[in-house]
Amino acid sequence: MLNGFAIMDFDTKIAIAVRDDLAVWQKLNVTAFITSGITGQHGALLGDEYEDASAIKYAPLLIQPVIVLTCDDIRMKTIHRRGLERGVKFCLYIEDMFQTGDDNANRATVKKKKSEDLPIVGLGLREEKKLVDKIFKGAKMHP
Repeated sequence: MLNGFAIMDFDTKIAIAVRDDLAVWQKLNVTAFITSGITGQHGALLGDEYEDASAIKYAPLLIQPVIVLTCDDIRMKTIHRRGLERGVKFCLYIEDMFQTGDDNANRATVKKKKSEDLPIVGLGLREEKKLVDKIFKGAKMHP
């Protein structure tokens, strides 16, 4: 219990790592895009609609917390390598995507680079807790 509310215990963890040298707007943008990818892969993560005391309805949110981490470029490459070695499917955001204007252009810019050459600024996934902890080891909680 936390503040009188039951805390759900999940077998999985959602983690997103953003590169620490990004501008705040970039970190937020990367986090939003990666969260949308995770939600798209796991539609059951959405809860029920919200409703306030005035009977106004609001869209559903994720039922599971998202851990947002930060790390430098070297750690980001390590996280990427660890995940690839374990066969996970990351949600990915690369530097080049800040210069594109749409989803097709985003995919095209990723397609131009080999895995080891991707200028990764954000990675995220939802997997079993221990696996996520191993992959993201060394990244720190975002302040």
